[in-house]
Amino acid sequence: MARIIVVTSGKGGVGKTTTSASFASGLALRGHKTCVIDFDVGLRNLDLIMGCERRVVYDLVNVIHGEAKLQQALIKDKQCENLCVLAASQTRDKDALTRDGVDRVLRELATMGFEYIVCDSPAGIEHGALMAMHFADEALVVTNPEVSSVRDSDRILGMLSSKTKRAIDGKEPIKEQLLITRYNPNRVGEGQMLSLTDIQEILRIPLIGVIPESEAVLQASNQGLPAVHLAGTDVSEAYKDVVDRFLGADKPMRFIDAQKSGFLKRLFGGK
Repeated sequence: MARIIVVTSGKGGVGKTTTSASFASGLALRGHKTCVIDFDVGLRNLDLIMGCERRVVYDLVNVIHGEAKLQQALIKDKQCENLCVLAASQTRDKDALTRDGVDRVLRELATMGFEYIVCDSPAGIEHGALMAMHFADEALVVTNPEVSSVRDSDRILGMLSSKTKRAIDGKEPIKEQLLITRYNPNRVGEGQMLSLTDIQEILRIPLIGVIPESEAVLQASNQGLPAVHLAGTDVSEAYKDVVDRFLGADKPMRFIDAQKSGFLKRLFGGK
């Protein structure tokens, strides 16, 4: 049975779409048949990061409104054999998403053999975000190490525990996990960012990963390539760790300690 994972946050610009692209790609690289869906109707950024924007003919809204079959709208990823992308509409309003329509699409994806369905949510608590999270089994709550981002993520946790199908039906709650992006331990040490401990004390959900602050993310986006494919970069390794932990591996957190200065590196042999 397909597992539905929503990638969500309260604040925009924290790295949800970057995470959705790399997380879905990482699952596919591990051999799992995966579909990633863009719920940000009106903006449609996922296909840009996935490098398939020129191949979008039909989108999620077309399928929901019976204007195209799901098979026509799915785009096979060129990097991962097991990955498909379902783009958002760039010309419609978020109200074009209906609960019954989203349910039908998710059920059909499950019958097609997809093991994981990753829902890239728009920011905030408006209609598109509620549609993205409503049928979720699990949630990756993405936040930056800053007060406003963490505060807004706390609000999203409230939505996950009250507005989703699992909450309404009184079933087992959505499994919530925290992903911290753009983390810079040197800036944390200087008091410019919240620490991991600060964030976890506020949100109180398990930490699944820490993605370091890196220019590689922007470079990957400009190339239309999920950051997980940038071999040899800290960001790629961090996203691979997230996928491994999600699949049950016990891996220590990396990229969370401040780097020594050049003098200290020489003094202690770079260790």
